[in-house]
Amino acid sequence: MWFSFWRPRDRFTLDELRYLIDQLMKTQVVNDVNKAFVIEALRSIAELITYGDQHDLNFFEFFMEKQVMGEFVRILKISKNVIVSVQLLQTMSIMIQNLKSDHSIYYLFSNEHINFLITYPFDFRNEELLSYYISFLRAISGKLNKNTISLLVKTEKDEIVAFPLYVEAIRFAFHEEGMIRTAVRALTLNIYHVGDMCVNKYITTTPHEDYFLNLVKFFIEHCISLNGLIPPTAESQVPESTSSILSAVDEIEDNLYYLSDVVSAGIPDVGTLITDDMLKLLIFPMLLPSLRIEVSDGKKFSSVTSLYLLCCILRILKIKDLANIVAAALICSVESFLPIFEAKLNGFMADNDDESHVHDEKPSRNLDSSSMIISIPSLSTSSSVQHNCGRSASVLRDALISYITSGDDMQVVGSLSVLATFLQTKELDESMLDALGILPQRKQHKKFLLKALVGEDTGEEQLFASKNCTSKDGSDGELNIYLQRLQDQYEVSCSYQEVGESPHVHRFLVLDALISLFCRASISADALWDGGWLFRQLLPYSETEFNTRHLESLKDAFAKCCNQLVEEQRGSWPDLLIQVLCDEWRKCKRAIEASSPRKEPKSILFPTKKLPSPVDSLIDVIPIESSFAAGETMYERVKVFVLLHQLRIFSAGRSLPDQPPILPLADFPEISRAKSAGLNIIGPKLSTELHLVDAVPCRIAFERGKERHFHFLAVSLGICGWIILAEELPQKPSHGIVRVVAPLAGCNPKIDERHARWLHLRIRPSTLPLTETAKNAANLKLKSKSLVDGRWTLAFKDEASCNSAVTMIHEEIDLQCKEVERRLKPLFSEEI
Repeated sequence: MWFSFWRPRDRFTLDELRYLIDQLMKTQVVNDVNKAFVIEALRSIAELITYGDQHDLNFFEFFMEKQVMGEFVRILKISKNVIVSVQLLQTMSIMIQNLKSDHSIYYLFSNEHINFLITYPFDFRNEELLSYYISFLRAISGKLNKNTISLLVKTEKDEIVAFPLYVEAIRFAFHEEGMIRTAVRALTLNIYHVGDMCVNKYITTTPHEDYFLNLVKFFIEHCISLNGLIPPTAESQVPESTSSILSAVDEIEDNLYYLSDVVSAGIPDVGTLITDDMLKLLIFPMLLPSLRIEVSDGKKFSSVTSLYLLCCILRILKIKDLANIVAAALICSVESFLPIFEAKLNGFMADNDDESHVHDEKPSRNLDSSSMIISIPSLSTSSSVQHNCGRSASVLRDALISYITSGDDMQVVGSLSVLATFLQTKELDESMLDALGILPQRKQHKKFLLKALVGEDTGEEQLFASKNCTSKDGSDGELNIYLQRLQDQYEVSCSYQEVGESPHVHRFLVLDALISLFCRASISADALWDGGWLFRQLLPYSETEFNTRHLESLKDAFAKCCNQLVEEQRGSWPDLLIQVLCDEWRKCKRAIEASSPRKEPKSILFPTKKLPSPVDSLIDVIPIESSFAAGETMYERVKVFVLLHQLRIFSAGRSLPDQPPILPLADFPEISRAKSAGLNIIGPKLSTELHLVDAVPCRIAFERGKERHFHFLAVSLGICGWIILAEELPQKPSHGIVRVVAPLAGCNPKIDERHARWLHLRIRPSTLPLTETAKNAANLKLKSKSLVDGRWTLAFKDEASCNSAVTMIHEEIDLQCKEVERRLKPLFSEEI
């Protein structure tokens, strides 16, 4: 038998298939002697059936005639070898994936053979076997449609009572191996997108609906893990934690995108199930209480983590009810959330930080929320909220505002991101945006105009009334509906009074906070730019929304920035100041005029450097006296200056120009050291000849024991300046060849205290590595050697020569800085 099996024969023939099936049917036991044959027979049958499906239908006809599916089941029963089980699952996967004929698929899925394989008690302790089993299930799901899915379910009285493919697959939905979880999610989505009404009903009834509950609880576990990685303050975050945070963020967002795909499948009630679980298990008891300003030891989440999670949930899970209910909750005063943490909440303990598991106990959808009390006070109370981190905000919306006015960088970015997310959420009703104070001006005017056109008195009054008038209608639209749902559907006790203030009041709270933010010197430029985007969205056309106090505040903040920029004109980087300013002007204009925020929500979790001490976060990498630290400061100051300048232009009702008002280059000076040296507008180049007018002889050693003789020269051309070391030409007196060139600005000349003939210079790079220092500071410790300034010590023949060199440096730096000041003068003197 074994000799005949291995003898040469033509493959891909019906005779070959007949022979293999005949030998397989004769097999009564699978042991170490014949397991190699059985495995090879199973593999070859898969190849032949796939070949026949595309070339000769007689192959599959013979396969059906011999009832080979039954033989596969028999082989599985008599085999105790894992390798045979693996090959059988692989054979089935290959056949199902590659068969194109509907007739063939119908046959495979009939006669309950597939369901037998699905429910067979494999030993899943073997990782390879589990992998092939999941691939087998996924292959089946790829062939599902409204016709084939009926072959895999069991029905009684026109209702599905069993669906082994779905039930067995979701057993592994929370497996520790990510590839298995991904495959199960793809399988479930294939089932959901079939759109079979009976199947949809089956998966949304008890106990199968608990899968969606477990998905939310699994998501919460990852949220808790992320929160454990976030440091209590921005200053305490270390670069080593960045990769861990990013991995946790990826896992959280993957879970949310899967939930979004599940909801988008359109299965009735699934969106409601996920919304209810997300609100009751995460948002109400954990996230919203963490937004309260006062510090509480009972908080499960930090405010930064909560802000990030709210942004992600609302941006990815585009569920109308979820977005509107969260928005309604934010205009409520959460008086008692903390007691929820003291009791066990569907598998999560408030006093236990250990990670829980979704299968630790039988899931329950009953949530004791008797202690959740939300009230909406009169807006006259909330409008007078003092935005101070030392006291509690009466409304959660005011907590967000307090973060903007008093929080650190991470809290500012988080709060702005939440407001921006609500503004970008199309599912959110305009009445919610109005109550949050972020309804854009154009939409607000449109709403009042529509009211006036349909004859509502309040609409006409608000359209033409002054900003200080009061409104009679209070909150409208769907706001009241969702406030009532908070009480009725989620057992959250709500009480609210009729709002007696103008809708402008909500808006002024946010605008005042943004103006206050722009005046804060301790917040990074990136965070301020985020505020600039939100500000522009709320006031696309400016005009009357600005009051005198707003304008004065912006003017004072701008004046401080002007003083800082004046300092930079004579700092370490004046030659790059104009280039950086023009680049950041374009970037800022593009950022605040964009249709959506420029950052992803995960940016909330990573702190940015602050002013006025940007060196603090890099103190271990960049010394305080380093030119790189000065460059960081210059870069941040320019970004803040540009933003405030554009806001002032905007506040005046003018459109933003594409370029800042900077004067062009001046003509090449006729009398200068550069001209005398024979330099052109391009500047000095290595190995080129120049006149050694005013050059001072000196000595320097770039390598130990190798001293070289040069002529020292400092020159400037416009906003550029250089230190030149040239070798004198023996055959051509007073002429030399340029050997070394370094930037003039930031050289900080100092005569040695003990040796008056020695001159110390700091040599900075010709360009500022902004991509490393400003955007990738977390990795600087790996590149610290590249962030060290050069140090030169020049030896002159006498003190007079040394002093002459110092005087030359100061004179040329003065000329360089004066040219920068001249070109930037319109930027400061322009009347807005």
